[in-house]
Amino acid sequence: MPSGRNPGQGSTAIDAVLDNLDIFAEGFRRTVALSVLAAVAALLVGTALAAMRVSPVPPLRWFGTAYVQTVRNTPLTVMFFFVVFVLPQVGVVFSYFVFAVVALSIYHAALVCEAVRSGINGVDVGQAEAARALGLTFSQNLRLIVLPQAFRNVLQPLGSVLSALIRNTSIAAAFGVQELTGVVQRLTTANPDSVIAVLLGGMVGYLILTLALAGALALAERRAVTIR
Repeated sequence: MPSGRNPGQGSTAIDAVLDNLDIFAEGFRRTVALSVLAAVAALLVGTALAAMRVSPVPPLRWFGTAYVQTVRNTPLTVMFFFVVFVLPQVGVVFSYFVFAVVALSIYHAALVCEAVRSGINGVDVGQAEAARALGLTFSQNLRLIVLPQAFRNVLQPLGSVLSALIRNTSIAAAFGVQELTGVVQRLTTANPDSVIAVLLGGMVGYLILTLALAGALALAERRAVTIR
């Protein structure tokens, strides 16, 4: 929901940013929440889809393949339109923020699936065969042996997917979510002479998020090397 306070007009370009830091902070907070919730959901759903795509059960493989092919060939904006405007027609009604989380999760789950599946395919087949020889079921083999190694193998591809997700949260601004891009739109309208300063303020917000993600990935990679 938009803030009840109208964005202030700064006397100089930098004032347009400094006088509205609280509005920027609120938009940044929503972007962080949107990114984290969508990322967690996409990782969970994408991992489940990857398990389906390598499953020995044909219907599960077919479903996983159909999901990935359908979603990857659908523009994210169209996915937003479907979630925001079609779901309410069938009785599914949430806030625009929740709809944005759903749309981002559905879309990026397909990308996570392909990244994780490539990691699964990179695990030595002999380890899976040894696990089966010890009596482990497919799900136990996947959960205990394959997936931990698969995730270590694809930290960089997963990082690229999550970085794209952070940037793609900006689409939510067109669907009623006052995240960082939505705030930038409001402030540029209220401060037409300070467009560059306001845009730079928004860019700094996204830069902070992507750098934080890069730092987390670097830490995860160092730990993965230690485990190996």
